[in-house]
Amino acid sequence: MTYGIAIKLQSGLVLCSDSRTNAGLDQVSTYSKLALFGIDDERQFALISAGNLGTSTAVRRKIQRDIEGGGDSLLAAPDMAAVAEYLGAISREQQEKHIAEGSSQESFNPEATFILAGQIGSAEPEIYMIYPQGNYIAASEQKPFLLIGEVKYGKPILDRIITPQTSIEIAARCCMISMDSTMRSNVTVGPPVELLIYQRDRLRMDCRLVFDEDNEILRSLRTEWQDALERAVEGLTPLSWKERCP
Repeated sequence: MTYGIAIKLQSGLVLCSDSRTNAGLDQVSTYSKLALFGIDDERQFALISAGNLGTSTAVRRKIQRDIEGGGDSLLAAPDMAAVAEYLGAISREQQEKHIAEGSSQESFNPEATFILAGQIGSAEPEIYMIYPQGNYIAASEQKPFLLIGEVKYGKPILDRIITPQTSIEIAARCCMISMDSTMRSNVTVGPPVELLIYQRDRLRMDCRLVFDEDNEILRSLRTEWQDALERAVEGLTPLSWKERCP
């Protein structure tokens, strides 16, 4: 399992992903699930994947081959919606290949889900979720963030804090807290944590941060969030249960 976050703000985009692919008793494997593509000062794209690792890897390789081939690719798409359609078609194609190869395995599931984020020229930055079936949805004013993978543990803080007007700094902190909450509750989600911060109209994705388990910032955020939660709970309105249950 994995956990990926993408937030669309008035000031830009914030993305966050874990890197764990396996968490057995005697082996922990990691693999970056955040890929970047684009041309500086012209168009930029980021892709987070969740689901079948073989499918997501094949999709990334096909994207790179298409770019190198100079034909239909991310670099030729007229807008972000066209990029989402292109990715959906590639994902379906790769899943069909894997189904044919793994048809004898009853438990085999080739499905992968993607979050696409980016900006083309002076158009507005966008984020899309691309489902295994190839269809997609876009973030909106009412729902400025999209999540994939193990979403249930880290979603509450995003629901309470994130709006399109939220600053990039606050959104980035919320991403890290959301990710840490998920890692704490599910061992299949784990570091290194990758955080991508993209400022609107910059057209360069050069602010990519990686946080290992022993990273000082990650440790501090974890401790500060735990302490803040404990203080908040202690300061809540008493239930006065002793008066009602003598």
